[in-house]
Amino acid sequence: MKSEEYFRGVLEGKRSGPVALLLRLFLSILSIPYGVVLQLRALAYARGLFKSYQLSKPVISVGNITVGGTGKTPMVAFLASYCIGRGKRVAVLSRGYGGSLHGEMRIVSDGREIFLTPGEAGDEPFMLATRIPGLMVLIGPDRYKTALFAEEQLNPDIFLLDDGFQHLRLNRDLNILLLNRAKPFGNGFVLPAGLLREYRSAAKRADLVIYTRCGNEEPYNHFPDIPFCRATHKIVGAVLLGGNSPVPLAPLAPLRGLAFAGIAEPADFFAMLEEAGLKITGKMAFADHCRYGEKEIAEIVSEQKLLEADYLITTEKDAVKLSPYLRELGIVYAALLEIEIRDMKNLADAVEQLL
Repeated sequence: MKSEEYFRGVLEGKRSGPVALLLRLFLSILSIPYGVVLQLRALAYARGLFKSYQLSKPVISVGNITVGGTGKTPMVAFLASYCIGRGKRVAVLSRGYGGSLHGEMRIVSDGREIFLTPGEAGDEPFMLATRIPGLMVLIGPDRYKTALFAEEQLNPDIFLLDDGFQHLRLNRDLNILLLNRAKPFGNGFVLPAGLLREYRSAAKRADLVIYTRCGNEEPYNHFPDIPFCRATHKIVGAVLLGGNSPVPLAPLAPLRGLAFAGIAEPADFFAMLEEAGLKITGKMAFADHCRYGEKEIAEIVSEQKLLEADYLITTEKDAVKLSPYLRELGIVYAALLEIEIRDMKNLADAVEQLL
């Protein structure tokens, strides 16, 4: 995790010194051909040189143009619950990144039964399948072929394309782009010199922009010609691992908590815990999509004893991978994160046209 922190610090300009400066220079040179290739690829799809495929059912894509940190999974969960609440059969199409079956086409859930473990499916697909009753979730590298398989086997009414902004092979009827209000374009450079997956001009493909993690701040609207919404992420409760029912945060407030997370922006998660009124005495950041094993569990237990923390708390995405270690961990909670949409009319109008 230390090497990942250093590398990210270099990209964000938080690291100084000759080594960091040379590394940034080297990476900025590498980023030029990377960015050009991505522009040519998008142009080839736009001009019809590469074929995009249309499904018979509506497709809503949720994605971003930076690496992590925009809250895609809570947004997909929000849309899935919204559409299911309207009586629709919803299928999420995911790559299954981080799972052992990444690269294979599989059904994670048919809306009634879950067929894969978090280690097999990846943490986000598994979390979505367990959190939202009735949601169908599939993984596969080619989302078009996976969607055809879903139509044949599960007959959904609508598809949600998770992390789909760059997946141009599949046409979408509503293209939603998420931008982190505080740092919508990272340091302005594409990979590997920055956190952008493609140049910011690619945002013009979006039908709707949602600025996330706004809190009480007003985002600057970078694309005035595209409808936009504002979103706030809040921790609204917690679930004791091994239990079922959510519990309020108030009883935890006077206790000492140790927070840990293996996500793209762990600092944001830790800040939300404190904003929710929890006393967090320790914070442990692991690599994004961390596969917890004996080493990581031992580190957490050791830190808890050192800080004399009363309980552990982590994200829902991390929690789904901890079931083999509940005996060692003791009292551990999964924080329940919800997304609140302001300017909901812009989003609702766009979705209702498809429904």
